[in-house]
Amino acid sequence: MALAISMEGIEARARELGVDLSAVDLDSIDLPAGEDFGILSDDEEILRNEEPPELEMGLSNIIVVDNLPVVPPEKFEKLENVIRKIYSQIGVIKENGLWMPVNQETKKTYGYCFIEYNTPQEAELAREKTNGYKLDKSHIFAVNMFDDFDKYMKVPDTWTHAEIKPYTPGENLLKWLTDDKARDQFVIRAGTYTEVYWNDARKLAPELVFQKQGSQVWGGESGFERLMRFAHAQVKMIDFSPGERYLVTYSSHEPSNPRDTHRVVLNIFDVRTGKVMRDFKGSADESLLVGIPVFLVWGGGKDDKYFARLGKNVISVYETDTFSLLDKKSLKIENVVDFSWSPTDPIISLFVPETGGGNQPARVSLVQIPGKEEMRQKNLFSVSDCKMYWQNNGEYLAVQVDRYTKTKKSTYTGFELFRIKERDIPIEVFELDNKNDKIIAFAWEPKGHRFAVIHGDGPRPDISVYTMKTTNNTNRVSKLTTLKAKQANALFWSPAGRFIVLAGLKGFNGQLEFFNVDELETMATGEHFMATDIMWDPTGRYLATAVTSVHEMENGFQIWSFNGKHLYKVSKDHFYQFMWRPRPPSLLSSEKEEEISKNLKKYSKKYEQEDQDAFNQLSEQERKRRTELQEEWDSWVAKWKRMHEEERGYRMELRDGEASDEEEEYEAKEVEVEEVVSVEEEVLAFNLDQE
Repeated sequence: MALAISMEGIEARARELGVDLSAVDLDSIDLPAGEDFGILSDDEEILRNEEPPELEMGLSNIIVVDNLPVVPPEKFEKLENVIRKIYSQIGVIKENGLWMPVNQETKKTYGYCFIEYNTPQEAELAREKTNGYKLDKSHIFAVNMFDDFDKYMKVPDTWTHAEIKPYTPGENLLKWLTDDKARDQFVIRAGTYTEVYWNDARKLAPELVFQKQGSQVWGGESGFERLMRFAHAQVKMIDFSPGERYLVTYSSHEPSNPRDTHRVVLNIFDVRTGKVMRDFKGSADESLLVGIPVFLVWGGGKDDKYFARLGKNVISVYETDTFSLLDKKSLKIENVVDFSWSPTDPIISLFVPETGGGNQPARVSLVQIPGKEEMRQKNLFSVSDCKMYWQNNGEYLAVQVDRYTKTKKSTYTGFELFRIKERDIPIEVFELDNKNDKIIAFAWEPKGHRFAVIHGDGPRPDISVYTMKTTNNTNRVSKLTTLKAKQANALFWSPAGRFIVLAGLKGFNGQLEFFNVDELETMATGEHFMATDIMWDPTGRYLATAVTSVHEMENGFQIWSFNGKHLYKVSKDHFYQFMWRPRPPSLLSSEKEEEISKNLKKYSKKYEQEDQDAFNQLSEQERKRRTELQEEWDSWVAKWKRMHEEERGYRMELRDGEASDEEEEYEAKEVEVEEVVSVEEEVLAFNLDQE
């Protein structure tokens, strides 16, 4: 074995021998092939200091399928064909990639097999889809990745006590709700920064709370600290569950083989612990049955008890107690294309289109979870399209149905209105006065019984407001008003109801109309040029309008009061997102809230005084600002007057001693100038016989 010699050793040996290495042409030296005489190259020295790269073991594309039937030799081929049929539908099994070990003594199989796919992605998908697969009553597949066995082998044989860590109190994430000014917070994303602000409408400006660069999860009582980090490579979308107990992350990955489809990964994390509670991996084609990010839909209200996903001819409902399929099987519904949850109750509404050339009508069904019992069904005929709108309290469901006319050349729109809370769930068919009007937008009033519709075909559509309850309680839809020719294409109800903003986005350049539905009157109009987004704060006191980076200009946001008063404007380059901080449900009973509403004047005195103090402070600040501006102007005028006086002699010298600055030195003369503007000739007829 050759002795390794460093470059420093060579230089020392050269000095001993009196050899000048700088005079030696090293490039002219040829070493025998494969021989380095123990001399390390610079690259080898660098690699020696680096950590050795992890080598691909080549086992990540192999799965182990356990709990197979134990069969004798005569049934071996039949079982192998069954297994190959199941798993070849998921991916390409390598040649000789299916192996079932056989007991040499009994000549029977051991009850498990190994399957090798072309790619690790196919193996992961096979594990995801077939783990728990029921071959028959006695054989339910248990599928693992071959790589997992290495992890299981490292589990120590002896049990040791878990380390008990000292208790450290967590952050109070609701501390902000005790703000003595009863302010709300909002978060914005602009450039590479995330910023959290107090909405301080009294100061007519936001107050910065937190600023951070990058993507993390932050929160806390007095300042924002990093609470948890959720590991998901190349994540593209994130979302919280309605009750904020879980975080959903989504990513899409391009395949190494162009013939393969994109892979999608969806993880569900526990927000408190950061643990992955459930993951879904599959092809993009399967995920796009309902479209991303509507890949997973939460249900059961704020309890986050259920979530569901749409598949081919199935709706898979999962429960968060175990994060497994409800009753271990999906809800099978032929040709189902859409579904949605009630915002408050475990009820699913689903839509199935027409089949068989119209012989099998379309239908909308309501299904109760967890019993999976159909509560109500409505058949629909000649359907072109269908949309479902739940009211926030879950009291009503509006199904917008676009139907073909008899000639099939055009469509018209009607609504099926479900009264969910009433006995037998009555359904009312509702159409506009002109059923041929195009429906542009539909929106329920939160915490109320009214809804609004934008309809019409022209550049200025009409807006109609309806109520589900009348004074004589006839349970019939009645129209409250129709607003003619409005520049609006979107509706935004206040979270508290009563007020609605009629917004003209995109082509209408940000036109805003603040409308009081109780009084049926317009409170104010405004404009946020090029506005792309509109968001009410959780209390319904303030409205934010924003221009995001989809436009290169005018990026930023503006804050308005509920009645349309413009409060302040903030400009931000590369502005991406604005979000109000959600408020948890009120802990007050409905009786207590009603009592506060009746005695609002008593409670409001404190805040009226604070508002007056803030107004006086603003007035004082405005007075000081104007005084400073006046003083700045007077100083500027005085400066130029001094300069003018200092240059007086120089001006007289230029004017041959004439002091022409004085007003009385001037002599005003009026000069009249006549100018021919135009000349026209006209021949007039003259009657000589006329006296």
